Amino acid sequence: MDIIFLRELKVVTLIGIYEWEKRVPQMLQLDLDIALPNSRACHSDDIKDALDYAQVAQHIQTVLSDGHFSLLETLAEHIAQIILKDFNAPWVKVSVAKLQAIRNCKQVGICIERGQVR
Repeated sequence: MDIIFLRELKVVTLIGIYEWEKRVPQMLQLDLDIALPNSRACHSDDIKDALDYAQVAQHIQTVLSDGHFSLLETLAEHIAQIILKDFNAPWVKVSVAKLQAIRNCKQVGICIERGQVR
């Protein structure tokens, strides 16, 4: 199985259960591991056969900039479903972290895996 990854992707969205969190956008950090639907790009060296990680990043940033999520779990599931459906990935691992949400803690977050590992 071939996997592409994006590390420490910064996105801004409305996230949280408190009133101020529903009004003030917050920066999140994403780590993504995405299984490729095939290995054609390894042989063809053609971007048309690859999963364009720039498109993945832009699509996620666009979707999150328009939404509000109460829980990181819901946001992570939403991202996973986007990658599985919109990019035809058979498997994805999504880690989402709030930065400095708790005093003396650099990050808090969730990690989920969806789809089938081949």
